[in-house]
Amino acid sequence: MPDILVGAMVRRAGPVAGHALGVLLPLLSIAPPAHAADAAASELPAITVTAGQADRPATDPDIPSTTESVTRDQIRNWNVINSEDALKYLPNLVVRKRYIGDQNATIAVRGTNNVQSARGLVYLDGLLVSNLLGNSYAFPPRWSMVFPEDIERVDVAYGPFSALYPGNSLGATVLVTTHMPDAFEANADLKGFTQHFDLFGVDRSFNGSEASASIGDKVGRLSYLIGVNRLESTSQPMQFATLAQSNTPATGADLPVEGAYFYDNQTGKRTAVLGVSGEGIVHTSQDQFKLKLQYDFTPTLQGGATLGYWHDSYHSDNPTFLRDAAGNPVYQGKVDIGGYEYTIPAPALAPSNGEAENWLYGLSLRTRRATGWNGQAIVSYYDVSHSVDRAAGQGGPGSGPGTATFGDGTGWKTVDLQTTYTPETAQGGWRAHWLTFGYHFDTYYTSNVTYDSLDWRAGDRAAFDNAFAGRTRAQALYAQDAWRLLPRWKLVYGLRYEDWHAYGGSQALGDVRLPYPEAGQQHVSPKASLSFEATQDLTLRASIGRAYRFPTVGELFQGRISGTNLVNNNPNLQPENDLSKELSAQWAHGNGVYRVSLFEDDVKNTIFSQTDTTVLPNVTSFQNVDRVRSRGIETSYQGQDVGIKGLDLIANAAYTRSRILANDRNPASVGKYFYRIPLWRANVAGTYHIDDRASVTGAVRYSGRQYNTLTNEDSNPNVYGGTSTYAVADAKFTYRLNRHADLSLGIDNIFDKRYFVYHPYPGRTVYLETKLRL
Repeated sequence: MPDILVGAMVRRAGPVAGHALGVLLPLLSIAPPAHAADAAASELPAITVTAGQADRPATDPDIPSTTESVTRDQIRNWNVINSEDALKYLPNLVVRKRYIGDQNATIAVRGTNNVQSARGLVYLDGLLVSNLLGNSYAFPPRWSMVFPEDIERVDVAYGPFSALYPGNSLGATVLVTTHMPDAFEANADLKGFTQHFDLFGVDRSFNGSEASASIGDKVGRLSYLIGVNRLESTSQPMQFATLAQSNTPATGADLPVEGAYFYDNQTGKRTAVLGVSGEGIVHTSQDQFKLKLQYDFTPTLQGGATLGYWHDSYHSDNPTFLRDAAGNPVYQGKVDIGGYEYTIPAPALAPSNGEAENWLYGLSLRTRRATGWNGQAIVSYYDVSHSVDRAAGQGGPGSGPGTATFGDGTGWKTVDLQTTYTPETAQGGWRAHWLTFGYHFDTYYTSNVTYDSLDWRAGDRAAFDNAFAGRTRAQALYAQDAWRLLPRWKLVYGLRYEDWHAYGGSQALGDVRLPYPEAGQQHVSPKASLSFEATQDLTLRASIGRAYRFPTVGELFQGRISGTNLVNNNPNLQPENDLSKELSAQWAHGNGVYRVSLFEDDVKNTIFSQTDTTVLPNVTSFQNVDRVRSRGIETSYQGQDVGIKGLDLIANAAYTRSRILANDRNPASVGKYFYRIPLWRANVAGTYHIDDRASVTGAVRYSGRQYNTLTNEDSNPNVYGGTSTYAVADAKFTYRLNRHADLSLGIDNIFDKRYFVYHPYPGRTVYLETKLRL
């Protein structure tokens, strides 16, 4: 976008809105003319566009993807408790966050659903915090390595169109940039929240709190930021124990009970609800610590260090709804419900608990020259130093036999080396090239051991039950060039070579140990994006990219052994092979930016957990679905002073049609909609700045029809066990008491909509927040 247009829009929007505009406009468009790049760079904020590649201008011409951004000023007007909440109103993107403090908050975007966690990348100041140990809801990004109050901005690049990222960018790449002080500062944030939730036999309030504090300064060449955070939260029930309605008459040996609830489940079948099960009502406590250092060795050479710590502990309550004639709770056995016999298995209402300690270490060194060659090196290490999950083997709240699973020593390591070339202004004519060359290395490793436990609460190791272990290693070389081949045309093209290996895989049960042979593949992924500046306001772009998403250690090796049979994993998986295409138009008009994008993801060998119905007995495991194609359209708008002065608006809508085109292992799924991809998503979030001290926000989130099975058999989706269509309204009022304190009141799900992602989402939640600063 030409600098004259950006400058005019920033001046019209005023200082706060102008800052947001300055960030958004060039980011969402492909590069300005080369003669404008340096001028715009001097007045616009920086954006992290690669792993650790900070301080490149927001007009960076190397961005070949559709990119959406939110800034610190926008986020503070929303109800943000956990860091992933910063993404809640972005186009065609949903975070599966079931409750405050949810450990399993995964991203769903375009044709990627919320259990395909390995199809997304999340970088924190260039450090990879994506949990690519598996590919399911249980492997979310490690959001807790950043405090919400620490976020400076979030940029989301859609699709695998950049050679700088691995095939895990098939869905989206999230780049989180945190705040770094340039003078002394001290901040504190206190939040309290509550929701009242009623469903089946639960009708009560669930409460929580969060507190954070940070201190930072810049002393000479050294900048530092130290922060701590504490979260206490109790969720609504996550799961319920259910049994299909019985047609077997009760006998005199069955215990008569009352308290069961009945409903028609997601497939329309009458179902009895016995109590809270599984994860249950989760009480979670999370402690975080963050230390970030930057040192300017010279005006153009900067080093950095990051230390992150996250401790999480939880326990679940699983109350039964069933009572005998004397009012005693009933957890298991044969019971008489309404004259029919039901058999409640022992683990159905069993509680659980666990804890984990996680460490993030990061080092960086980079040069920061305005033009010419620059280089950077980033290394990171994510260590799960301690992890244990304990589960009771029978119902009831007391102690007794169960299992304890230990995952100590699981984690990943990464190395990124990169060099870039930025042309001189005098050479910045239409023949200019912006070059990037790089090397990437990562290794992911897991080792889980499960023991039988005589006292599940203590998690003692009475007897070995089973174990699994495995490693993956990936190396990549890449090159990318952003070339202004004509005055109004820009071509960003690149190539990525990846060498992937899986090794050290094994599973064991007692004396039975099954090792797996090593596996390895090499692939080349070409990328290209061509943009045309049709006018000073309108940019058109066409992008295409090949991406290979390699299997994770969890998909390859994690599972269990039943007798001598291996289930729930597949060491012979092929990588996902995607060809992504996108056409987009972006128009800067008035005080806002409009975008329309057409996209298609055509994926061969989609890795997904499904049932192979072509063999007897049927086998459920991670398998390759032969071909899934997703097509859609996105529209988005971000603007300031929309209609009236002081009104900032985000509005977007997306239609996605994702279908299974071939699936030899489950032929009944061919032609069906793919798992949990809604036909429609839409968001509207408006913030009205009443004056310099007060603002009010209103927002609506919408998600349309989607399916919870590959064969689309869930005909009754808006119930527990289904995946709902929903429209949810949020609001927040913020008032600045003085220069040292803000007070805010917020509500999510204003109308107390009961909606589900198999698990129920939260009910109406009220927040009270106080921010303090020096």
